Amino acid sequence: MRIATRGSELALWQAHHVQATLINAGVCDDVEVVIVSTSGDRDKTTPLHQIGGKGIFVKEVQAALLDGRADMAVHSAKDMPAVSPAELMLGAVPLRGNPSDVLVGCRFQDLAQGARVGTGSVRRRAQLAALRPDLQFDELRGNIATRLDRVGDFDAIVMAAAALERLQLTLDTVDVMTVEHMVPQVGQGALAIECRVEDTDAITALASITHAESQAVFECERAFLAELGGDCSLPAGAHAKLTSDGYLLTGFLASEDLLTSHQITVAGFDGPSLGTGLAVELRSRLG
Repeated sequence: MRIATRGSELALWQAHHVQATLINAGVCDDVEVVIVSTSGDRDKTTPLHQIGGKGIFVKEVQAALLDGRADMAVHSAKDMPAVSPAELMLGAVPLRGNPSDVLVGCRFQDLAQGARVGTGSVRRRAQLAALRPDLQFDELRGNIATRLDRVGDFDAIVMAAAALERLQLTLDTVDVMTVEHMVPQVGQGALAIECRVEDTDAITALASITHAESQAVFECERAFLAELGGDCSLPAGAHAKLTSDGYLLTGFLASEDLLTSHQITVAGFDGPSLGTGLAVELRSRLG
């Protein structure tokens, strides 16, 4: 089996994790990692919402799958558009990692009046601005190491907790934001593994490593994103979890100017329908 992935340190960790999981599950003896360069990795400065949002980290990796250079593609689930090519399917979502966002460099409660926060995410900006309208924001792009090298240029930067944990990075000041205060990007902390719809060998192999609950909540969140238009250029986030009473889904959506936002939590038994309905409700509240 050949696994397509981006070439960043975090992406390679994810691909090698899937590689080891497949081998340990006894479904594959030989698993090769195929590195694909993406437009998102090549352009490290232009804001994401200006150069294509989620697709810039995914399309070239999907192309390797479509043209037969690879049998599987490993993505950070938060980078996945809500709609994929018809020839591809979601083959597995392994056990989800930490979905939370973190502040690096300063605790949220210790941020001074008018503090400068570095982030390239409009979702993160919108939610932090809702909590602290006095904060100032500056663009921050690049891989994990590049962004951490710039911590000193800001009062704080925003990262995904899962990235720091997977790379085993120990930093001086890391403040974990609860998902209630900072609703994560759809799929944050999870891996999404795609394969071709006609590739029965890959489908069978991936079925053995999926985590049913992680996949169920991802598909609930992804339905939310699909209804909104399917891209991370939106100032939107969602986080689902399963309880004894079904799904509990929290969604966030802000206006394009980031000045108005709403956050709602709903419950239900049909994950995708719940995600779709919550997106419709949030969109109607913004008018």
